[in-house]
Amino acid sequence: MGQDLIFYGRRVLFLGAHPDDIEIGCGALLAQIVDKTDILCVTLSDNQKNPELKNLVEEHYHSMAVLGVPAEKAILGQFETRRFPHYRQEILEYLIQINRSFKPDLIFVHTKADIHQDHATLTEEALRAFRGTTVLGFDVIRSSYGFFPSFLVEVSESAVTKKIEALQQYKTYQNRYYFDPDITRSTLIRNGAICERPYAEGFDILRVVGTFASPINNGT
Repeated sequence: MGQDLIFYGRRVLFLGAHPDDIEIGCGALLAQIVDKTDILCVTLSDNQKNPELKNLVEEHYHSMAVLGVPAEKAILGQFETRRFPHYRQEILEYLIQINRSFKPDLIFVHTKADIHQDHATLTEEALRAFRGTTVLGFDVIRSSYGFFPSFLVEVSESAVTKKIEALQQYKTYQNRYYFDPDITRSTLIRNGAICERPYAEGFDILRVVGTFASPINNGT
């Protein structure tokens, strides 16, 4: 087994279009790093124009709490679901303000393989707003087509368990197939199999900004 790539960020930003996107896309990774760095999770829509989703906000905060994210680090925006393309400029300005205030070193957002109009718009504007920052794309299984992870991060059994528990907080979505714990676990196992690890979260590379450093001490 080869040596793993070591990567880090002093401030890591997770961006999702709707409640549950971040947890589905990278909940295990989030649970694994939440106590190791400064985390901010920003979801652009609270979905509250749909009366059937009236409990979603509370469920989202419960889900984030399971992953170890306090309420003040889980921000819910007010953009209207399914209409993100109409608010493209406002979304860009919203993200620019986050960049100025939080100054993230690493960003996770929806993959470019995602065909949901809100997800796609968020990713496009994130790439504009955070031009000098590494951006990795996560998969939301119900709306991604042709996604294949090119950046794999090993996660622990306990992080997998927390991801499954976090998704179970969404009672509103309990009958939707992509909240099935077996699907969540099998996806993490499949990603792990790709990189010969027990479990892994999978991402595609939207932008990597790096500096190469030699491990050899030039003074010796």
